[in-house]
Amino acid sequence: MARHFKRRDALRIGAASASLPLLTSPTSAADSPSTPGALAETARLRGFPLSDVTLGPGLPADKRARMLRFARGYDEDRLLQVFRANADLPTHGAVAPDGWESLDGEANGNLRGHFTGHFMTMLSQAHANTGEEVFDRKLRTMIAALHECRQALNRAPSIRSTAGRFGSAVAVRRGSHLYFDAPAEAVNGLSSMTFAAWIRPVVAEPWTRVFDFGNDTETNLFLTPCDGDGLPRFAITRAGSAAEQRIVGEQPLPLDEWSHVAVTLAGDSGALYVNGRRVGRNASMSLTPAELGTLSHCWLGRSHHDDPVHAGGYDDINLWSTALTGEQIARLQHARAADTAAGAGDRFSYDCAEQGGTVLHDRSGSGRHAGYARSWGEPSHPGFLAAYPETQFILLESMTTSDYHRVWAPYYTAHKILQGVLDAYETTNDQRALDLASGMCDWMHSRLSELSDTVLQRMWGIFSSGEYGGVVEAILRTYEHTRKPQHLRLAGYFDPDSLIDACARDEDVLDGKHANQHIPIFTGLSMLYEHTGEQRYRQAAHNFWRMVVPPRMFGIGGTGEGEFFHESGAVAELLGPESAETCCAHNMLKLTRSLFLREGRAEYAEYYERTLLNQILGSKQDEDDPEKPLTTYFVGLQPGAVRDFTPKEGTTCCEGTGMENATKYQDSAYFVSQDQSTLYVNLYLASTLRWRARGVRVEQKTTFPHEGRSRLRVHGSASFELRLRVPRWVGNGFSVRINGRRQPISARPGEYVALARSWRTGDTVDVDLPFQLRAEGTPDDPTVQNLMYGPVNLIARDGRTEFIPLSLYGTARLSGDLSRALEPVPDAGLHFRIGDVRLAPFFEGTTEAYHAYFRRQEPRIVFDSVDAGVANRRAAGGTTFLDEVWAKAPFGNKGELTSRVARVSQSWLQRGVFTAAERERILSAVGRAAYAD
Repeated sequence: MARHFKRRDALRIGAASASLPLLTSPTSAADSPSTPGALAETARLRGFPLSDVTLGPGLPADKRARMLRFARGYDEDRLLQVFRANADLPTHGAVAPDGWESLDGEANGNLRGHFTGHFMTMLSQAHANTGEEVFDRKLRTMIAALHECRQALNRAPSIRSTAGRFGSAVAVRRGSHLYFDAPAEAVNGLSSMTFAAWIRPVVAEPWTRVFDFGNDTETNLFLTPCDGDGLPRFAITRAGSAAEQRIVGEQPLPLDEWSHVAVTLAGDSGALYVNGRRVGRNASMSLTPAELGTLSHCWLGRSHHDDPVHAGGYDDINLWSTALTGEQIARLQHARAADTAAGAGDRFSYDCAEQGGTVLHDRSGSGRHAGYARSWGEPSHPGFLAAYPETQFILLESMTTSDYHRVWAPYYTAHKILQGVLDAYETTNDQRALDLASGMCDWMHSRLSELSDTVLQRMWGIFSSGEYGGVVEAILRTYEHTRKPQHLRLAGYFDPDSLIDACARDEDVLDGKHANQHIPIFTGLSMLYEHTGEQRYRQAAHNFWRMVVPPRMFGIGGTGEGEFFHESGAVAELLGPESAETCCAHNMLKLTRSLFLREGRAEYAEYYERTLLNQILGSKQDEDDPEKPLTTYFVGLQPGAVRDFTPKEGTTCCEGTGMENATKYQDSAYFVSQDQSTLYVNLYLASTLRWRARGVRVEQKTTFPHEGRSRLRVHGSASFELRLRVPRWVGNGFSVRINGRRQPISARPGEYVALARSWRTGDTVDVDLPFQLRAEGTPDDPTVQNLMYGPVNLIARDGRTEFIPLSLYGTARLSGDLSRALEPVPDAGLHFRIGDVRLAPFFEGTTEAYHAYFRRQEPRIVFDSVDAGVANRRAAGGTTFLDEVWAKAPFGNKGELTSRVARVSQSWLQRGVFTAAERERILSAVGRAAYAD
């Protein structure tokens, strides 16, 4: 697709036209063709807020109830702990959860804060669902805390005091990234020295620093209380780590206890002391600070290697220009240095008695006071809010390759926080929350607007580090509240042009791309189109969806393997323990909803239903846990798989989206046309819709998907058109009755039944939705199939690790329905047997081993249990004779089936697959088959 103008030009045009009406068309596109790459006519629809759709009793409500209990009971201060620590605020004794969210989380905790955003979104949705005060209270607590954290980040940190070894001391809170910066002149020129201090480590974090004096990673001397082996170590070098001259202690320092540490250098000898006892000596040291030349930094607590900042207590820190004797160091155990014969350090002496302020005062008389500062400086903009320093955002701007130990998707985390505070604002109307959201957008704009398109393209193309999730969606939602032009411009800075242009051309470039890094991009593009009118955004989103559904879709609706897309049509070969990342399903549903709002096509509702009823409901375990949401990350689809509902200690991306999923099951049940004249029913779901614009309530009673029927009852009077989706999976017998009277239906499966009338209180609409069993083959291996009973994915409860063979054609009906193969299990809804194989719905959140796919084996040609005595041979490509016959189902009568068998068997005879005698036996068998459908 040719680019007619640059992105920034497009965004300027979009900003100028933001107050104009959205592009609309009165025509629904529900019946328009679905050729890949072809844009449908527009059908501008609206959804309903969660608060206007109440879940009724049933499967989704039961799943939601478990998540609501988790939401009510979980202490929000645990999630706020990392934000407060980063802002050096009291953490109230809270301990962050394990996994990705803690200071000790994977990759240095570089994703912490994301779960807090998910949690706030869950609370907002829970409040919309229930109106319970507890959710409002928790949200307001979190808003107030995050607002306080942002304020603290924008003011100078203040020294905190604690009980010390000889009185008061200073303490540095873990996660605050604070250190003391002394004048470098204190160290310069020292040929002999003694450093001594009392320290109280609060965590055994490797490579933190008591001090680090030097220029960079090549030239420095440092003391760490915990090296890679957990031991105290002194080192000095002028040629990097490999050339260090070291002194290593004998045993780890105790945690949360005061220990006295000292280092002496004199001549060619150095010694390390702990609590007055020499624990290490090196008699072959040729380096001293003087040998290193003029140094730039004299840091207490900070490392030149970007290691974690030391956290804990400091007391009586001294530096002498001579080497104290062992006896002098021993006496430092009993009194401050100034009160011993050694006297205060002549280079600096900090008694650490400060009760606040930003300076450690030098008591040596040299005036070398140490400033208190964050290792990463100050926020670049007052709107910055995160649970870690701004460093990750800064580093990303110069990165060329992925390294999630340095930078792990900071804009992804920013998205989750932004979405969370925005949802909180829309729930509570607390203006502080909108201020937080607007400030975050202002801050992002201040950074990204200064970068060239080349830098932005490079950033967004970096796997993992450049992932930004649904940030565009959240920015545009913020813009709808603030109407700040820079917020609309900001949304356009997240354009990965090569991907967008390829998808707009309908060029499939997804193979090898990180799935969840890219799916949310297209939801943002779909929304950005509404504000800018840039056609390639809409075209790209439209085409991308079709690159995933169905060629990269598993039977449960999910996509991806090992977090990645693979080549189109690869499904059977990807069935393993890391298939179908749940975040991908979550984001595909958000994209699907966005596309439906624009195009109104039933195929979107069809996919939404499949994925919601199967992967999303099945991603929530049917158990309660006060500590974890119990949702899946990956969904194993290999034979004998077992679902893991507690991956990585409970705070992964998928458990975050899992909290959101379980509090918005009714999100896409109903839609309405822009002019409020037409109501769409997309999901058959026990629920009540409050349609405020028309003064009507529509109550839907059903136990779907446990039964294939639903009743809608109208409360109130209004004239409108009711559109009921006719699912593609529906069997013979679909019917609609209004007040008991059967309605003529011309709509086919995959379309909508339109019922226009003046509705009055008490009117009922009964919908019969017969389920039938069908087997869906995978594109890359037609013999590997999954079973769908209506909209429900059936799995085999079985621990075997090889595909289970199943035969189904022998009992098939003329409609193609395979349900006669199912034997219902008494008193167990949607549980069946086929022979000795027990089938159950995937949505049951158990930890039993299962098979989501089976091996289709139809060794002989059989019609309605009549065996032709002929092998069911296979053509090139894997399709069998019976596959080709039944591909044309449904058949209106037995004659249509017989004619189909005659035509296909004649073709296979001509190709030499069957003999004439075999064809006669096939025709005889189909003729004798009863087929009373």
